[in-house]
Amino acid sequence: MDNIVGSGVLAVVAGAVVAILAFVPFVAVSYRRRGRLTVWRSLLWAGAAVYFWAIWTYTLIPLPDSEVYRCAGVNLHPFVFVDEVRAAVAASGRHLTDPVVLQVALNVLLFAPLGFFLRVLGGRGILIAGLVGFATSGIIETTQLTGVWGLFPCAYRVFDVDDLIANTSGALIGSLLAFVVPAQHRGVERAPDAETPRPVTRHRRLLGLVCDVVGVWLVGVAVAVVVQAVLVLLVGGRSSFSTDQVASLAGTIASAGLWLGVVLATGRSIGDLATRVRFTNGVLPAWVARPLRFATGAGAYAILAALPAPWSLLAFLLASTTAALLLVWPDGRGLTGWIGRRRLVDDRAGVVSPSVDRGLRVR
Repeated sequence: MDNIVGSGVLAVVAGAVVAILAFVPFVAVSYRRRGRLTVWRSLLWAGAAVYFWAIWTYTLIPLPDSEVYRCAGVNLHPFVFVDEVRAAVAASGRHLTDPVVLQVALNVLLFAPLGFFLRVLGGRGILIAGLVGFATSGIIETTQLTGVWGLFPCAYRVFDVDDLIANTSGALIGSLLAFVVPAQHRGVERAPDAETPRPVTRHRRLLGLVCDVVGVWLVGVAVAVVVQAVLVLLVGGRSSFSTDQVASLAGTIASAGLWLGVVLATGRSIGDLATRVRFTNGVLPAWVARPLRFATGAGAYAILAALPAPWSLLAFLLASTTAALLLVWPDGRGLTGWIGRRRLVDDRAGVVSPSVDRGLRVR
């Protein structure tokens, strides 16, 4: 039981890491392929990320203890499980709860989501589901047979051709079950209304802010890890300065610099670009409005948060003000919109001229 729970926790943690790493690109692709981001499809992709890791954690983990290692057998005869199920049911009288029956059923159920996700998220049919299910199961069984490709002297779990059959059957069944999902919600084809402008709501604005915060944090962490590794290799423990502080500073500068470059070049943050929103012209010239956009966003927050106290409190003040202003306007335009009298609109709505923008504000 502990192994089952442990494998499940490991799959959830690994899936969460993948979801965080892919969050910003996922939002950007969703707005360009589907025109929006829906909770339903987001949950499906998150579930697929967890499921991908669950396949491996439940079939390959835990690895055996080398001190009590025993070689497992091999079954190369197909459909042996049919006779085993008959014998087990005849002996126990339990058709649904016998361990042998449950083992076969769990092998089928483990791969059913694979066929389901391939059709709903990937738009692939039953043939691809069968081939992918067979290939994935084959890789798992071969990894077990070879003792994790030579890490162990022999197979630590039974290589069973019947598992290949059960797993492939599960993928096929999952592909068929996916037909319960309406056709318009299946596949990766570009939605017909993907380029139709949509209102900029508080939820959409909040999503853009989250993209900025997550993006700045990921870039900063990635750069800090690389710089830290390089410093450790170069100076080791002989340095007279803290490599952690240098790496953290490098990460902050890199992430803030990236966001500054994007804002100065486009007038929008990466979160704005991901969610396809932009500010109208307002009353400020571009050479003022664009630096202001950066100064009120996640890049500036990263810089302020890195300052020593009490200056770092400015980061809290910026975040609090942004959160408060998010509730004031339905489009969540924030500080840059308030100062520059700029509104947030969908970038698919076309360019709004200054005269039109002023007319909209008067009304």
